[in-house]
Amino acid sequence: MVSVIRAHTAELASGDLAAARALLDSAFEDLPPDERFGESDWEHALGGQHVLVHDGDVLVGHGSLVQRRLLHGGRALRAGYVEAVATAVGHRRRGVGTAVMAGLEELAPGYDLLALGATDEGVLLYESRGWLRWRGRLSALTPSGVVPTPDDEGWLFVLPGAAPLDLDGELTCDWRDGDVW
Repeated sequence: MVSVIRAHTAELASGDLAAARALLDSAFEDLPPDERFGESDWEHALGGQHVLVHDGDVLVGHGSLVQRRLLHGGRALRAGYVEAVATAVGHRRRGVGTAVMAGLEELAPGYDLLALGATDEGVLLYESRGWLRWRGRLSALTPSGVVPTPDDEGWLFVLPGAAPLDLDGELTCDWRDGDVW
């Protein structure tokens, strides 16, 4: 039987966190080494809400939503940023990813927008759920100032909320170690 739970990082048992990390490592192991799920990716997934999908006692899906600040149109927006979305290899195309995203999207009213960096495999899921591709320039507010991040352009998706957005405008993310987007 499939079950879905949502809990904050602090509410999850160490076994749940270990199972989530193992699922993420496994889900991305076929990618080139520099694109696999790494320690900074895991760090980015912590400190917010997690959605865990179990098939019986086995964790088959995970995603998390953490708060970030995104700068757009002269405003600092409170963004719910989706991290660490994965489905176990043997459970793909069975609605697990949809269940993860639905659980995370329920949190949207607490934010000005939701955002995520998509993979090739995730684009169809996100588009089918109404997420929109950011068409404008992307940058990061780094310790050295605002730095363009052109390699990330075309891969950022947003689910608009109350804040007005110009999808062709510039969007700047807050700084963090590892992948900034």
